[in-house]
Amino acid sequence: MINPEHLDMEELTTPVRPQHKFNVGSLQRYLAFESRMSNNDTLIVRQYSTGQSNPTFLIQTPSKSFVLRKRPPGELLPGAHKVDREYRVQKALFSTGFPVPQPLLHCTDVDVIGTEFYLMEHVKGRIFRDLRLPGVSPAERAALYVAAAEALAKMHSLDLESLHLEGFGRGAGYCTRQVSTWTKQYTAAAHRDIPVVNELSDWLMNNLPENDDEVTLVHGDFRLDNLIFHPTEARVIAVLDWELSTTGNPFVDLAYFLMPHYWPAEFNIVSQMGSLKGVEGVPAVGDLISIYCRCRGIPFALPKLNFYLALSVFKMAAIAQGIYARHLLGNASAPNAAQFGQSVEPAAKIALQLAKRPLTGPTRDRLFLQTAKGQAVLQQVKDFMQQNVLPAQEEVAEYYTKHAQSPQRWYTPRVIEDLKVKARQAGLWNLFLPAVSGLTQLDYAFIAEETGRCLFAPDVFNCQAPDTGNMEVLHMFGSEEQRKRWLEPLLKGEIRSCFCMTEPDVASSDATNMECSLRRDKSNYIINGKKWWSSGAGNPQCKVAIVMCRSGSEDVGSRHGQHSMILVPMDTAGVKLIRPITVFGQDDAIHGGHFEVHFEDVRVPLSNIILGEGRGFEIAQGRLGPGRLHHCMRAVGLAELALELLCQRAASRHTFGKKLYQHEVVAHWIAECRLMIEQTRLLTLSAAQALDTQGSQAARKQVAMIKVAAARMACKVVDYAIQVHGGAGVSGDFPLAQMYSYVRTLRIADGPDEVHLSSIAHLELRDQLKRAQAKL
Repeated sequence: MINPEHLDMEELTTPVRPQHKFNVGSLQRYLAFESRMSNNDTLIVRQYSTGQSNPTFLIQTPSKSFVLRKRPPGELLPGAHKVDREYRVQKALFSTGFPVPQPLLHCTDVDVIGTEFYLMEHVKGRIFRDLRLPGVSPAERAALYVAAAEALAKMHSLDLESLHLEGFGRGAGYCTRQVSTWTKQYTAAAHRDIPVVNELSDWLMNNLPENDDEVTLVHGDFRLDNLIFHPTEARVIAVLDWELSTTGNPFVDLAYFLMPHYWPAEFNIVSQMGSLKGVEGVPAVGDLISIYCRCRGIPFALPKLNFYLALSVFKMAAIAQGIYARHLLGNASAPNAAQFGQSVEPAAKIALQLAKRPLTGPTRDRLFLQTAKGQAVLQQVKDFMQQNVLPAQEEVAEYYTKHAQSPQRWYTPRVIEDLKVKARQAGLWNLFLPAVSGLTQLDYAFIAEETGRCLFAPDVFNCQAPDTGNMEVLHMFGSEEQRKRWLEPLLKGEIRSCFCMTEPDVASSDATNMECSLRRDKSNYIINGKKWWSSGAGNPQCKVAIVMCRSGSEDVGSRHGQHSMILVPMDTAGVKLIRPITVFGQDDAIHGGHFEVHFEDVRVPLSNIILGEGRGFEIAQGRLGPGRLHHCMRAVGLAELALELLCQRAASRHTFGKKLYQHEVVAHWIAECRLMIEQTRLLTLSAAQALDTQGSQAARKQVAMIKVAAARMACKVVDYAIQVHGGAGVSGDFPLAQMYSYVRTLRIADGPDEVHLSSIAHLELRDQLKRAQAKL
C-alpha cells in the first residue's frame, strides 16, 4: 500500500525490470525529435511497481515528467494490450474536460523502443493501492468513494457523438460480448482445466440481462486504485488505465466498482482487493448506487445486480489467468505474477455464489433511513448545537443589537468565527456537499432540520445559503480554474459569495423576464443591469457573485436558452452596492443583508462564464433542488422550535381561570402544529430520497411540493405561537417575530407558491396521463 501522505516516486516506482528494458537513448532521440525534450537533457526512466497489463514507466527530465505506456514484449493474447485505443479515448476525453492525463503522442514505430507506446502527462496526486484506504479518516474515506462514484457517473453521462469515437465499440449487446470475450481470453490463457470456470461461463451466458441496449462509454477496469485524487481534496483529478475501454452497458462498470463490497474477507485475488466489509466510512452499496444514479439523473435501480457482479469476478478470474500465462511466457508486468494462477478457481467459486444468492440488502427500498455515517454525524451536530451553538445565541443577539446602526453589523461576530473553527476541527464542515461530506441528501436533511433551530447555525458549519448553492454550482459545473479560484476558498470558509438573480424592474416570478445583459467584447464579457435581494452581499467577506444574465436574443429557439450564469468578483469596477433591502423592517445583517446591486459596464474575462452561454437555466435546475430541500428542512427545525415555545407559554400562562393549553382552541392549535410538522417532515424526507435515488430532474415534483408545504406549515406554526404569546410574540423579547419574517419570505424566495403550484399541477397531469395511456 502506498501511504497517501507520502507519494514519493521511489515508493511508486522501481528500477526497470529486466524483461521490460528498452533503449533509453533511442527514446531520448525520439522525444527530442518530437520537441518533448532537449537532446542534452538527462533522461531518467523508472518502472511503476504496479500494473498488471501494459508496462508503465515514469520518464523524468530536469524540467518535465511524463508517463509512458507500452505493449509488453513477446507473444500476446489476440485483441489485448491495445495502447492505441487507450491513447485515442484519453485524447477524446481530455478535450471534453473529463479528468484524464493529457495524452501527448502515440508512436507505432517499434524500432524506437521495441514495441508500440504512447506518452502522456504526469499527474501529481494521491493514489490509493489498498481499497480499504488505511491512514485516512472515516469521513474522508466516505468522501473519496463518493467522488469516485460521481466520476464514474460523469463518464457514463458523456455524449458519445461529441467524443467522436466512431467505431470505438459495438454498442448494444455488450454483456453478451463480455461473457464471450472473457471466456475466450480465459481459454486462450488456461494452463489447466478448471470445471467451475466453465460452469460460471455457462451460467452467465444463460442469464444475460433482458435489456442490454443502453450504450455509454465504458472504462472496463474502473477501480479506486485506477484513480488519482487531488493531493488534499476528495476529488478525482485523473482516471487511468483505459486499455479495456469500449462502448456498452454502463452497469458493468458500476458493478465492477462495487465488487470489493462483496469480496470475502478471507480471500484476496490481488493484494489491493481486500474486502471492504466492515471498513468504517466506506459507503454502503445502496448509497453508492444512489449517488451514481442521482448524478446521472436516472431511476434508482440496478436490475440483475447478481449477473453484473458475477461477470465482474469472472473478468477478474480471466485477467488473473492471463497474468499467470504471461508469467509462464516470461513477459509479465507484475512482479507477483506467479501468484495469480492460484486465484482463478477460488474467484470463479465466489462469482457463482454471488450469481445464485439473493442480493436484497444493498438495493432494497428504504423508508427514510440514514446511513450509519449520517446517523453518527447527526448526533455530533446535535451535541455541538447543545454544547456550543445554542449557548452563544444571547451573545450573538447582543452583538447585533449593539451594532444595529453601525457598519460593524455587516461583519460576522467573533463568537461565530470561533464556533466555525471548532466545528471545522470537529469535522462538522461542508456537510451539505456529498462529494466532501460523504453524506446523502437524506442524511443531510436530518442535519438541516437540526440547524434550523438557530438562525446562525448553518453559518457555523459552512452550510449557509447562498454559499451552499453557489458551491454546488461550482462543484457540478465550474471549470478547473473556477473551482481553484472560488470553490476552494468557499469550502475553506475563507470567503463568502452571493447570488444575483431577481431584478427590481421585472416580474421575476417568471425568471425568463430577466433583463440584466451579458455582451461579449473580444476577450471579455460586459454586464449591465440591476439586481436585488442579493442575500449576503453586505458581508465584507463576500468576494464573488454568480450573476444570471440574458446572453441571447429573443430569436433564440428556447426561452430557457437565452440566459447565462457568470462569476463576477465583487471588487470589479462597475459593481455597486446600492442599498440593503429590509424584510419587515429588518435588514437581516446576520445573513449579510439582501442588497440591491447594480452592474454598470462590468467587464470580466470570458473564462468567468459557467458551463457556457445559454446554460443558465440548466445550471439553475441543478442548483435549486438540493438548495430548496435544505431550506425546507431548516423550516421544519424552526417550526419545531416555535412549537416548543408555544407549548412552554401555554403551560405557564393562565387566562379565565385555567392554563392556556386547557382552552380547547389552544389545545387544537398544538395538535394541528404537530400534524403539520410531521406531514411536512415526511414529505421533505421523501423529496430528499428522490434526489438521492432519481436525481434533480426526476424529483422536480417532490421538490416543488415541499417548497409550498414547508413554507406554509412554518408560517402557520409560528403564527399560532405568536398568537399564544400575545403582544410578546411580536416583540423583540422572543425570536418569533424574526422567525416569522424568515418563513414568510420563504413563500416568495426561489419562486412564489403560485409558480410551484402550477408546476405541480403540470407534472401531476403528465403523470396521470402517462398512467392512463399505459392501461390502454
